[in-house]
Amino acid sequence: MDYLVTHSPALIVALPLVAAFVIPLINRAGPRVRDIFNLVIFGLIAFFVAILAVDVYSVGIRVYTFGAMAAELALPGGYTVPVRIMFEVDGMSIFMGIVITTVTLAALIYSLQFLKGRTGQARFYSLMMLLYAGMMGLAFTGDMFNLFVFLEIAAISSYALVAFGCESDELEASFKYLILGCVASSFILLSIALLYAQFGALNMAQLGERMAELGINKGALLALMMLLAGLGVKAALVPFHAWLPDAHPSAPAPISAMLSGVLIKAIGVYAIIRVVFNVYGWTPELGMALMVLGTLSMIVGGVLAIRQGDFKRLLAYSSISQIGYVVLAIGLGTPLGILAGLFHLANHAIFKSLLFLTSGAVQYRTGTRQLDEMGGLAQKMPTTSRTCLVGSMSIAGVPPFNGFFSKLLIIIACVAAGRWGFALCAVIISIVTLAYFLKVQKSAFYGKLKEKWTQVREVPLTMQCSMVLLAVLCLAMSLLLVPGLREAVLEPARDALFQGVKGYQEVVFGLLGSVGGG
Repeated sequence: MDYLVTHSPALIVALPLVAAFVIPLINRAGPRVRDIFNLVIFGLIAFFVAILAVDVYSVGIRVYTFGAMAAELALPGGYTVPVRIMFEVDGMSIFMGIVITTVTLAALIYSLQFLKGRTGQARFYSLMMLLYAGMMGLAFTGDMFNLFVFLEIAAISSYALVAFGCESDELEASFKYLILGCVASSFILLSIALLYAQFGALNMAQLGERMAELGINKGALLALMMLLAGLGVKAALVPFHAWLPDAHPSAPAPISAMLSGVLIKAIGVYAIIRVVFNVYGWTPELGMALMVLGTLSMIVGGVLAIRQGDFKRLLAYSSISQIGYVVLAIGLGTPLGILAGLFHLANHAIFKSLLFLTSGAVQYRTGTRQLDEMGGLAQKMPTTSRTCLVGSMSIAGVPPFNGFFSKLLIIIACVAAGRWGFALCAVIISIVTLAYFLKVQKSAFYGKLKEKWTQVREVPLTMQCSMVLLAVLCLAMSLLLVPGLREAVLEPARDALFQGVKGYQEVVFGLLGSVGGG
């Protein structure tokens, strides 16, 4: 068991990477064997994530070093240790890993029936495994260059998955996503190269230490601006959001759920907050920049969503708006703000994935995404209707669903920090969100059933199971604020960021010292 705990970060990333290349071979034995293989492999991965979570929440941060690339790092006490490629799993990393794993599991189960009869299924599952591996590697890495590598593994997989159907609109959306994504990746890579040239380090803790010693000069500020721009594109923050309204609706429903539920958070928001809190260190000026970007995203995404008649496009603009809530709360830089932002990040992953799966279920049976062509589908698709209602009420912030509690915490955190204007914006956009999701419910599921939908029936059981699982989590996750669970899950993630650069260094260097010997 000690071996599994020690090596679980590497196994969690290595297993899906290997599986991605094995799936096309397994596919030759038939789709049933391939599906069983996918479920077994992902069940094993989820088991390792659970083992790692128990270890991190009970013992503390876990550092795993490997590879031959090494640089000597001087530590207090007169000894040095090698800084290799490093996975650093703390409360924030494992929190993100659990969210990514949960959404991916739901999407995988949903895909079993959703893709039935479609060509290229083996390629789809291979790309899904690569997407998962990239996101988990990014969540675990403690190295700036490998953050870029894993970010690109996830991004390139998502480009291909958006174009999976090979229809003209899917190819156009994928091409736009590819071009903007490549520009963003170039900014990120150049900023990392600039940081290395300035400070001679890529390890996040070591980089933060040298910044503290030498000061943040103009080169480091330029690198920070390039990082925020590049990662802002990945996170689809306004004004870097142009690719998302086309990409998310064009992707297959389970991939839309992953893109909106976890991808933009893992390769965008998570990377931003790691850089801000554990490398550069939060400052009031940097916090204000994040709050402004978050509020712009909230407003622009919400206003544009209410005008949409395409179900999935509405959800895509809504993602931009909800990501704004997360970035606004994180930008406050207060313990309550960080906790509220992380809580909403996890909540949004669940209810937005659920909403994309329900939209996919409607399209699966009706063949349309246009709300004005629907109506009365609750009579024919009761499970889809009820789970969509749960997701809608959650994202709108209606009690007792999880979205209510995270939005309430964000508003309270803004007020406590004296940011009354930001709090007012959060309240207004929450009302706007409720308005356009009431429109979704009325247009798609209630009202008079149209003649052409009289033969429509509920989606297959595996698709229903994924939606019900996420709907239950929309209620269950409200319990994360209960004393005991809050201290066990949310506060370790918050503390990993709030400890700042110095606290992050002390923990990582201390563990590296124990790994490296005396």
